[in-house]
Amino acid sequence: MIELFRERDMTRVGQFQSLLESEGIRTFVRNEYLSVTEASIPVFFPALCILDEKDHARAVELIRAYEADVGNRANENCICPNCGEESPGTFASCWNCGADIPDPGG
Repeated sequence: MIELFRERDMTRVGQFQSLLESEGIRTFVRNEYLSVTEASIPVFFPALCILDEKDHARAVELIRAYEADVGNRANENCICPNCGEESPGTFASCWNCGADIPDPGG
């Protein structure tokens, strides 16, 4: 088991876990339930681990590509096809009317 990532925000750890699992990379989250403690001690933050060492390079590549894509989309805006309101490119639905909006990256 190899630790890839450690962060207090379990939401982000879970997001990366889902990304890797969807690509067939088996994962495990260590300290998943310790993040609710009040003390901010990094050693107890949730840690995303991969179970097979051979998946390490691919897992790192997938996370980096995802982060780059999110960064690019954050700088783009899109127009809601339903109400015409502008929303950030990272939104999947319009902040104004809730309709699905297209991915500005394609």
